[in-house]
Amino acid sequence: MDKYNNYENNDESINKDKLINKHYGRDKLFKKAINLMADEKLDEAAVFFEKALILDPDNIDILLKLGYMKFHLNDYNDAIKVYDKILDIDITNAEAWNLKSLIYYRQKNYIKALNCVDKAVESNPTYDMAWYNKACFHSILNQIPESIESLKRSVEINVKNAKKAVNDKDFTNIKIDDGFKRIIDVVVLESIKQGYHTIGPIVWTTFISKVDVEHSLQKLLDKGFIIKKEKRQGLHKIPSYDLVPEMAKNLNKKNIFTKAKPTLASNKLKYMNSSIQELKSSIEKENVENTILGFESLIDSEKYGKQMIEHFFEEHREIRLWRIRLKDNGARYLHDNKNKILDLLNNIEIILDKKLNVNNDFYSADRSQ
Repeated sequence: MDKYNNYENNDESINKDKLINKHYGRDKLFKKAINLMADEKLDEAAVFFEKALILDPDNIDILLKLGYMKFHLNDYNDAIKVYDKILDIDITNAEAWNLKSLIYYRQKNYIKALNCVDKAVESNPTYDMAWYNKACFHSILNQIPESIESLKRSVEINVKNAKKAVNDKDFTNIKIDDGFKRIIDVVVLESIKQGYHTIGPIVWTTFISKVDVEHSLQKLLDKGFIIKKEKRQGLHKIPSYDLVPEMAKNLNKKNIFTKAKPTLASNKLKYMNSSIQELKSSIEKENVENTILGFESLIDSEKYGKQMIEHFFEEHREIRLWRIRLKDNGARYLHDNKNKILDLLNNIEIILDKKLNVNNDFYSADRSQ
C-alpha cells in the first residue's frame, strides 16, 4: 500500500511539473540526449535532439547540440544545414559561425572556413577560440601577418591558447616568425607565474624544447619581465627565474606583444567622439545611408572598432545588430528606434568626455572613478 501511495505521489509530482513547465516534454528529451552524449552514444543522442526540436523547432541550444552531433558523426552536410538554420534565426550567433568553419576546415576548404570564422569574431570579438581558429586558417593559407595578429588576439583573451598553439601543427608556417616566438614567451612567462622557476619544470609543463625555453628566458630577462637567481640543488647551483615584483602585480599579455602610444590612442578617442556627433546628426535627420556608414565606422577595426570593444563592448554589439536590422528594414526601423539609438550614443559621449578629460592616456580612464 505504501509503495502504491508513493507511486501516486510521484505521479502527481510529475503532473505538477508538466503544468508548471510548458516545455516539460522538450526538456525531458533534451536531458535524455545530453546523457546519451555523455555516454558517447552520438547516434542515439542525435535522434533525441531531433525529437526535442519537433516540440521547439527554433531552440538555439538544441540546434547547436544537434549540429555538434552531426559534425562528430561526420555528417557534414546535415551539420551545415543545422548551423544555417541557427543563422537564419540569429545571424550574429558566433558559435554557429565558428562550428561551421570547422566543417570547412575538416573538408580542407580553408577559404570558406576563414569566411565563416571572420563572421564569428565580428559577431563576438572576445570569442577566443574563434580567433584561434582564424589564426590556424591564416597559417595554413600561409598568410603569416594575419595569423600572428589573430593568435595574439586569442592569447590576449585567454592565455591558455598560447600553450595550445606552441604544439599545434597548423602553425607550422608561422613558427619561425618573431610574432610566434613572442607567443612562446607568453607560455614561458605563464609557467613561471604558476610556480615553475627552473628550466626543467618549464620544459616539462609547456612541452617547449629546452633550446626555445632558454632563448625565451633570455629575451624575458632582457625586457625586464623576469629576474634570474641561483637555486642550490645538491652540490650544484642551477638558474632559477621569477617575475619582477612590479611585473607580478601588473602583468598583462599585451605588454609582451605591443602597447599603443597613449597620445595616439587618446587622439583616436577624440576622433571617435566627433564621428559619434556626426552619426547623431544623421539619425536625427533619419538619413539611413549615412547612419549605416556611421555604424560601420564604429565597428570597423580599422577605424574605431578596437576602441569600441575596449571601452564599450555591449554598445558595440548593439550597434552591430542595429546595422544589420537597418540594412534589412530601412527608414521605418530607424524612425521607430531613433530615440533608443540616440540615448545609447549620448551615453557613449558622456563616458568619452570623462575619459578624455582625466588624462590623455588611453589606459587611464579608470582613475576618474
